[in-house]
Order: sequence, then C-alpha cells, then structure tokens
Amino acid sequence: MVVKVIELVGSSPKSWEEATKEAVAKAQESVKDIVGVDVMAQTAVVKNGSITEYRANVKIGFVVE
Repeated sequence: MVVKVIELVGSSPKSWEEATKEAVAKAQESVKDIVGVDVMAQTAVVKNGSITEYRANVKIGFVVE
C-alpha cells in the first residue's frame, strides 16, 4: 500500500475539532480512501479580544491506487 499526504487548513467558528472535521470533509469531496489525519498546528483568529475563527493545519493521508 502507498499513502499520499496532502496539507490543508480547516476552519470553524466553533472549535479546533470542528476545524479538523471540516478539513477532512472537504478533502473527502475529491479524495478517496482517506486513512488518517495528523493535526500539525492549531491557530485562531482573534477580534476584539475574542476568538472568532479556529483553524487546524492538518496532513491528510489517503491510499494511492
């Protein structure tokens, strides 16, 4: 088996977990056979002292046929 890895940034107004899920869901639209996700970093956008957007930098692995 050969696995290819791509890097994405997911975002969510709710949480880093939701941002990760969003990245995987978006990748699933164009990539088959996703086998794993590695969260590399978590960041956030702050406006007026409050977090307005959570971001997850992820690597997604999928099987190459």
